[in-house]
Amino acid sequence: MSMAAMVDRSNTVTNEEWEQRVKLAAVYRVFARMGWDDMIYTHISARVPGPDHHFLINPFGLMYNEVTASSLVKIDLEGNKVDDDEPNEINYAGYIIHSAVHEARDDARCVVHLHTDSGVAVSCQKEGLLPLSQFNLFQYGGVAYHDYEGLALDADEKQRLVADLGEMRMMILRNHGTLTVGETVGEAFFHMYNLERACKIQIMAQAGGTAELNRIPENLLEGYRQGKPVSLRFAGYGEMELGAWMRRLDREEPDYRH
Repeated sequence: MSMAAMVDRSNTVTNEEWEQRVKLAAVYRVFARMGWDDMIYTHISARVPGPDHHFLINPFGLMYNEVTASSLVKIDLEGNKVDDDEPNEINYAGYIIHSAVHEARDDARCVVHLHTDSGVAVSCQKEGLLPLSQFNLFQYGGVAYHDYEGLALDADEKQRLVADLGEMRMMILRNHGTLTVGETVGEAFFHMYNLERACKIQIMAQAGGTAELNRIPENLLEGYRQGKPVSLRFAGYGEMELGAWMRRLDREEPDYRH
């Protein structure tokens, strides 16, 4: 795929959609810098503001560090491209997972799905994510689990995936990877940041060779699960963090806004 195939959307969509496109493109670039992409696979999607159930997702063939605001593909819940002049296709497996969550959860305005080494490694462990580090304290509401059903190409899996997710904001897809949702792009971004850090620290702690790991007490974890996220005391969960990253991108790779 050539970047020349992209259609400039900056003057053809609403201001609200353009802002959503820019934030979503920024998250792609941030996760590319962190090494959390998987070549041309895995996806981050965001609902387009407005009455239609349309959402934005990456075009199949681009790496995360190539995604721009205009290159994001707008599709409906059936996987159809909304814009007649859209030259790019999407990954069907990504559509299955993301459309399932967007359709079932009105509050899931952004969905992140990754295949990081640490996330997949934890997803292969019988106990799943262990309460080992401070990053577990950001998992308010807890973490859901979905059993592996093979490559996500069967639409029948959608109902089981959303049933397992329930009202939670973080999910570990066993033998597969991780997924987070948020009411904003920033929220879903920060959920994944904390989930990934917790997974990485778990794998590193286990690799240290100690006979027993020191777990955070359950009563302490429960208090954070039921309370408000720490960041809400400052500037909205994930909004301040994503804003800081966008300022850095504006200095170092501003083409994500194109």
